[in-house]
Amino acid sequence: MVRCTIPAAPEPTPMAMRPRRSVLYVPGDNERAIDKAKSLPADSIILDLEDSVAPANKELARKHAADAIRAGEFGSHEVILRVNPIETPWGMGDLHAAIAAAPDAILVPKVSQSGDIVGTAKVVKAADADPRIRLWAMIETPMGIINAREIAACGPDPDNRLACFVVGTNDLLKESRARAGSNRFAVVPWLAMTLVAARAYGLDVIDGVYNDFKDDSGFRAECEHGRTLGMDGKTLIHPSQVAPCNEIFSPSDDEVTWATKIIKAFEQPENARKGVITVEGKMVERLHLVMAKRVAAIADAIAARSRIEEPWF
Repeated sequence: MVRCTIPAAPEPTPMAMRPRRSVLYVPGDNERAIDKAKSLPADSIILDLEDSVAPANKELARKHAADAIRAGEFGSHEVILRVNPIETPWGMGDLHAAIAAAPDAILVPKVSQSGDIVGTAKVVKAADADPRIRLWAMIETPMGIINAREIAACGPDPDNRLACFVVGTNDLLKESRARAGSNRFAVVPWLAMTLVAARAYGLDVIDGVYNDFKDDSGFRAECEHGRTLGMDGKTLIHPSQVAPCNEIFSPSDDEVTWATKIIKAFEQPENARKGVITVEGKMVERLHLVMAKRVAAIADAIAARSRIEEPWF
């Protein structure tokens, strides 16, 4: 069994500031949906070859998705290809097609141990893949939750290419036999375990889907819940979910204003060596400066992305 050696958590480093607020699943065999996704304001698009594609359409989906990626018409979107598990009849073919098409990332499903990432990374390396291709891990099994730290520990090794966790809440509910409640009582421990493991090793984390795409208020509440927990964004199943998701996972004007004040305060010569200062009557530590810089960087990245997006309707 191939495993990552679990190192001590690395010192915090500046994150690659790529917004991942809205991550939209699109079936790989639906050419019309793929074309529509190109004009949506989602930050990231997952072209799916796994759950949303029937067995009879797997190879067709692979071709459509790979062709769409190679065509390169997704603009500023981050494009991810979710492959089938390696042990299935389609898995290895999907992986090699993904390597050839060179999306921004390959989403590995059913990641239950670090060897799932290490093994996939070895195939990617052996194929002399584009060095910019990252790996994302679906954490959607009980064993994946148990081994979240071990899996996340693959992140610091650049050979593993690991950049992001995606939580598969539907699969976790199925496997655990838990009930899906409006307060996500059963889900919160899994989300929290995944999130702290990912953060310890510098990874992003994307929340699971909300199934009732016609329930706007319920969807917004779950987005707020995910953001409160610390998620970077949410996976989506319908275009109507993109705009509210972007809104909720973006820093508010008040948050950006406060972050800017903290940054400017610490830039003052008299505060250069201080660990704690006062800003508008509030105690502010250097840990708040790190948080403020991230808020400002994400806001800048969102603004930059908005400037280059084409109008959508």
